[in-house]
Amino acid sequence: MLVGVPKEIKNREYRVGLTPASVRELIANGHSVHVQHNAGYEIGFTNEMYEAVGATIIRSAADIFAAADMIVKVKEPQPVECEMLREGQILYTYLHLAPDATQTQALIKSGSVAIAYETVTDDFGGLPLLAPMSEVAGRMSIQAGAHALEMSQGGCGTLLGGVPGVEPAKVTIIGGGVVGTNAARMAVGMGADVVILDRSIRRMQQLDDIFQGRIKTVYSTQDAVEENVLAADLTIGAVLIPGAAAPKLVSRDLISRMKRGAVLVDVAIDQGGCFETSKATTHEDPTYIIDEVVHYCVANMPGGVARTSTLALNNATLRHAVAIANKGWRKALLDDEHLLHGLNVCEGKITYQAVARDQGLEYVAAKDAIGC
Repeated sequence: MLVGVPKEIKNREYRVGLTPASVRELIANGHSVHVQHNAGYEIGFTNEMYEAVGATIIRSAADIFAAADMIVKVKEPQPVECEMLREGQILYTYLHLAPDATQTQALIKSGSVAIAYETVTDDFGGLPLLAPMSEVAGRMSIQAGAHALEMSQGGCGTLLGGVPGVEPAKVTIIGGGVVGTNAARMAVGMGADVVILDRSIRRMQQLDDIFQGRIKTVYSTQDAVEENVLAADLTIGAVLIPGAAAPKLVSRDLISRMKRGAVLVDVAIDQGGCFETSKATTHEDPTYIIDEVVHYCVANMPGGVARTSTLALNNATLRHAVAIANKGWRKALLDDEHLLHGLNVCEGKITYQAVARDQGLEYVAAKDAIGC
């Protein structure tokens, strides 16, 4: 199989679909890899490093898309990239389709086979290809939030960890999954006063064991969300419904009653955001203010630490990339139920139920779309 790795073109996105080490693994399995010129240059993966492991460097993205059997990316294809996809071509990347009807229609039109990192599952009920970026985003959310609390950024001027004799900032984290746990690790490490809201009793028990009294856990109800968001200096939106649009858990009315200069960081923005006032921003212009509350809603947060993110992502995605290349997409999906869950669009059909439901489209079960 010929695998193509285009350079990412989303704003300030410097991650790359395959590292030189990953390319070496694919080539060792008998495949060819074309990498776009300088696709990984900004994070230290030079053309020469790719060539040293057997890749061919290609100048244009158009040539990559025209030749490759499988495209391996990081972020969802932008409109110009969707136009280059063709029928039967495999696209293996993050998609986050539920809130993005435009991309969904473009993928349907292309006839491609789109496998989304974020909906691949594992034996433990987790999302192993999403988890590395959730870890990164969770940790970054506290860095970003701490910076946004500074007066120069529109914040209330509160130091996250306080100082002796001065109380630390109050941090409310909505969602105790991978993002929320990693956000809590950072916030606790910086000395903040941390509350995590979740609806899983078992998960809250696990969090209590992990943090040994250094955080508080609260069962998430509307009252609990209101009370803790109003008390918070920094609120992290860390909720996730796999493959579906994020629920709007914090209303515009509630935001209007928050502390002046409080900060919201919406890590769920890739799935539409969990705050009613959220809209996607970029690393170049990451924040905006509504009702005197600072909003940080960068849609590709892990891109800000692109080298770490790329290495962590490849650790998770490579195994499936090799399987798809070795077996072909049909056999690879049928042999692995967890990888099959990653199939979101297949030759013009929506094969992920949450995407079809959220956009009012016809759903076709993945196995039916494959034709088995």
